[in-house]
Amino acid sequence: MTLSLKLLFEETHQCKHEDDLRSHLAPKVGEYFTAKRSGIFFFDQLLSEPKFQGILNIVLSLEHNPLARYLAECHTPVHEGLVTTPKAWTLICPRPDHWHVMAGPIVNCGQLVGAVGCTREKSMPAFDHQDLADLSAVCLHLSTWTTTVRSQQSTMNSQNPLLSTKRLTPRELEIANLVALGRTNAEIGKELWITENSVKQALKRMFRKLKVSSRTKMVAQLFATQTCSVREEEPQSNAHL
Repeated sequence: MTLSLKLLFEETHQCKHEDDLRSHLAPKVGEYFTAKRSGIFFFDQLLSEPKFQGILNIVLSLEHNPLARYLAECHTPVHEGLVTTPKAWTLICPRPDHWHVMAGPIVNCGQLVGAVGCTREKSMPAFDHQDLADLSAVCLHLSTWTTTVRSQQSTMNSQNPLLSTKRLTPRELEIANLVALGRTNAEIGKELWITENSVKQALKRMFRKLKVSSRTKMVAQLFATQTCSVREEEPQSNAHL
């Protein structure tokens, strides 16, 4: 069945989590735009992964990447042909599978929180104005989805943060407490006698369980949980006075 914008919209709103967007929807977006590569990214998740820091300094650099600057300033889809010359673009991004690049914004409460991107090789046609118009519609639905889901998650966590934290195992709680102390993955691994990769995999599971997308949000939820626990215990303590 040939993909249409309507089907992409329906697929978007059937996703339950941000991971679903990346694993399920992003390939279909790439198929619709006949892209060599495609992806859906949320900046807070990328920033929480140390391995992406070097890449992000280029990809999200407003100084070095004109596409990133355009997205940040205009909140509207753009391709490299609108903001730079082919020669300049090959210096910015020399990868052959990124000869043509198109990106669109994911906006939440007026803030740019992510992007959807597609790339094509040199032998493929460049992205055009129709592609930009179609991507604008996709981004509108992605932004609406993001605002709705993140609002629901925030409400659920604020109403009862204990429920989500109880999903963590004792080992995961140890890791979370060390994250709260500012330890790096390598330091956590050394202290708990596990590999750094084991720490990374554990954090990914914890993020999914707690429905958060960064170390900072995880620590904030733990703090809210501890505060909630103290409040629940206070009446019982006073009863024994």
